[in-house]
This record gives sequence, C-alpha cells and structure tokens, in this order.
Amino acid sequence: MKAKPSARTIFAENLRKARLAKGLSQEDLAELANLHRTYVGSVERSERNVSIDNMERLASAVGAPLPKLLQKEKQ
Repeated sequence: MKAKPSARTIFAENLRKARLAKGLSQEDLAELANLHRTYVGSVERSERNVSIDNMERLASAVGAPLPKLLQKEKQ
C-alpha cells in the first residue's frame, strides 16, 4: 500500500505548479511573498515545516486560495 502524502508535500507540489503556471521564478515568488528565495525553494522541495502564516503569504503571491494548495489532485 502506498503511503499517503503529507500536507507539506501536497502544498509543496501545488505551490510549484501554481508558481510555474503564473510564469514566476522562485525569486519572483519570494519577492511577492516577502520571503527569501532559498526559503521558497526549500518549501517547494518539502524540506521545511512551513508556518500557516507563510503558507498564506505564498498562496496570496500565486493568487490561489490556501485550501486549494492543500488539496491533493485527483488522479
């Protein structure tokens, strides 16, 4: 049985997809969210236990509702 992905992993994957769909670099996203670019990269790689406050900042920066970024895509 395959392990269920964590909320952190789902958020990271959806954030990256949303960023790319907007044509933003990690640096662009970091600037829009007022975060450091290396932080954004580590969030997208699921290396960080990102705070809800920063999740909100990132979601706002890509123009997506936070709940949408936490939903696993249906296969």
